[in-house]
Amino acid sequence: MKRVGVIGGGQLAWMMADAAQKLGVELIVQTPSVHDPAVSIAQETVFAPVDDANATEILAQKCDVITFENEFVNLQALSGLAQQGVCFRPRLEALTPLLDKYHQRCYLRDLGLPVPQFFALDEVENLKSKIEYLGFPAVLKSRRHGYDGQGTFIIQDFAALEQKLSHETTTKTLNRSLFLLEEFVPFERELAIIAARSVEGEIVTYPVVETQQEQQVCRRVIAPAEITSNQVAEIQAIAHTLLNSLEVVGIFGIELFLRADGKVLVNEIAPRTHNSGHFSLDACETSQFEQHLRAVCGLPLGNPALQCAGAVMVNLLGYENSHSDYQSQCQQIAEIPQAHVHWYGKTESRPGRKLGHVTVLLDNQNREQAIAIAHSIESIWYPR
Repeated sequence: MKRVGVIGGGQLAWMMADAAQKLGVELIVQTPSVHDPAVSIAQETVFAPVDDANATEILAQKCDVITFENEFVNLQALSGLAQQGVCFRPRLEALTPLLDKYHQRCYLRDLGLPVPQFFALDEVENLKSKIEYLGFPAVLKSRRHGYDGQGTFIIQDFAALEQKLSHETTTKTLNRSLFLLEEFVPFERELAIIAARSVEGEIVTYPVVETQQEQQVCRRVIAPAEITSNQVAEIQAIAHTLLNSLEVVGIFGIELFLRADGKVLVNEIAPRTHNSGHFSLDACETSQFEQHLRAVCGLPLGNPALQCAGAVMVNLLGYENSHSDYQSQCQQIAEIPQAHVHWYGKTESRPGRKLGHVTVLLDNQNREQAIAIAHSIESIWYPR
């Protein structure tokens, strides 16, 4: 498999460029805008929305295998192409139970994996009686298309729930059945693991990391997470169970909660490369992007181990509407010892938008030191 079609042209596709060059792979990207980051690195581009299956048919004629940079695709429309022999990796059946967050929760629960309590919202059920066992605060989620905190709301009481539902369903002409409600988990830490599975069924996992979110957007990642060896083993077992059950080929990101009592719960699954694995570009022998391409091209998987004692990754998020490239801040950050700045080349900044990230390699495993370095990066990046 030498020509890989990628549905989606954001920074996740852009970060596959070095790995593609190293492996002798050509990337052909389907993305809507000439300004999308991956356009600059693609061998060829099909300009179209990511859910345009007619465009994906054109993409399929140009490549050997198709993979996904995001999950905003129309699986029903793509299934016709799969029936005609187009090779998707991961296969469409592996994505089917995951794209709707309610279906994803049900799938994980039915696999016997630990998840928060949840239920689907629809107009016919008595909400009050259902929510009694869940309690407040609770988490309201859009079942489709939510990312970086979009479509996720912390709800404090029943009146706030009714108000939020009425606002969301009238402004976006949605109905209540497009939401699920789940228990709010008072976690001690948020964790994540990146796992890859090959065509032959071999699985490799990256170090479990701690992710720190603000307003449901990932701000920092600390690798490895300071957790017990039993918790690491439990999280690796969750990854193996999930990837084998779905017969995945490619990389998945699995986000988890660690409760104060030491119990681990699965939060969400991303069926692609993931923000929590960006540290691997600089800190691991094989980055998540190379690993994903190795898997989908049918190559042997690489070693996911850290090449340093630890690492901290900080997202450089937009904080204003502008067209700046923030060069002076990036240069200052790049002067931090063992810092690696990755700038995504987006032409427009807006609050919360991921514009780049920086990874700092550490000489020892020290969570406090990692957090201090992250704060020093943020003090350079964000205006006081």
